[in-house]
Amino acid sequence: MASNQVIAATLVIFFTLLLQGNNNNVVEAQLTTNFYSTSCPNVLSTVQSAVRSAVKSEARMGASILRLFFHDCFVNGCDGSILLDDTSSFTGEQNAAPNRNSARGFNVIDNIKSAVEKACPGVVSCADILAIAARDSVVALGGPNWNVKVGRRDARTASQAAANSNIPPPTSSLSQLISSFSAVGLSTRDMVALSGAHTIGQAACRTFRPRIYNETNINAAFATTRQRTCPRATGSGDGNLAPLDVATPASFDNNYFKNLMTQKGLLHSDQELFNGGSTDSIVRGYSTNPRSFNSDFTAAMIKMGDISPLTGSSGEIRKVCGTTN
Repeated sequence: MASNQVIAATLVIFFTLLLQGNNNNVVEAQLTTNFYSTSCPNVLSTVQSAVRSAVKSEARMGASILRLFFHDCFVNGCDGSILLDDTSSFTGEQNAAPNRNSARGFNVIDNIKSAVEKACPGVVSCADILAIAARDSVVALGGPNWNVKVGRRDARTASQAAANSNIPPPTSSLSQLISSFSAVGLSTRDMVALSGAHTIGQAACRTFRPRIYNETNINAAFATTRQRTCPRATGSGDGNLAPLDVATPASFDNNYFKNLMTQKGLLHSDQELFNGGSTDSIVRGYSTNPRSFNSDFTAAMIKMGDISPLTGSSGEIRKVCGTTN
């Protein structure tokens, strides 16, 4: 009898450790594409309608929402923490260096949340709304479609320190980019594909000034054009914007990779993807095969959406995205 009790106890410990060791996989498995099929069947159409309207009013908004999702997932997982506003007693992520005077689209997510709350009160998380809106932003600008996995819950906390350290800055080298993405479980190919999101959107002068004045692996005419609206002096024209994709800045396509091959990457981190390093062949492939890029991009987006989601009884379903309940 005693030996049986020992065996039973050993098995309990074994399976407990097994579950703990595979915790990420267990959590990710709880995300499904039909999570709201019964509890909020109109959530997808509600989000899609709002995103289409926002992007129609301002094409740049599509890139802004996609970037919000990226910056959310890289800080303690896709938990909606980036959406939390600072208060006198709470410090969120919006004023971290990668987000301050840069992250935008919060009002669009708030408007979507309000519409979803009217239809299904207390059911759909802000984290899921952001994930769906990111997909719809890509589609609205002519990019590929994919089935978004949902079932996330919202964080009650945020981390400005993690936002400062985990989100790769535009000054990143290739090795730093690979390391940053690897830290959250994304491969080098995932990194290059996700960087292709820079086929839409704009960047501020302060983020690309060093490249257009100091770097040599840049198309001379391209640098001269960018210098016209981005003066050399720090503090002068810092907020002036330029398209990340000089060819088709409001269309989700593979021109970003074609730009890199002609040394027209706007950010230092962009051009690092095609600068004689290990990712040159991936960039070259995407530049000639848009289907390959679209396929890898959607796979990487789904994979990124699986980063440490809160599920089950963890976190909460916020009533308002900017504050905890």
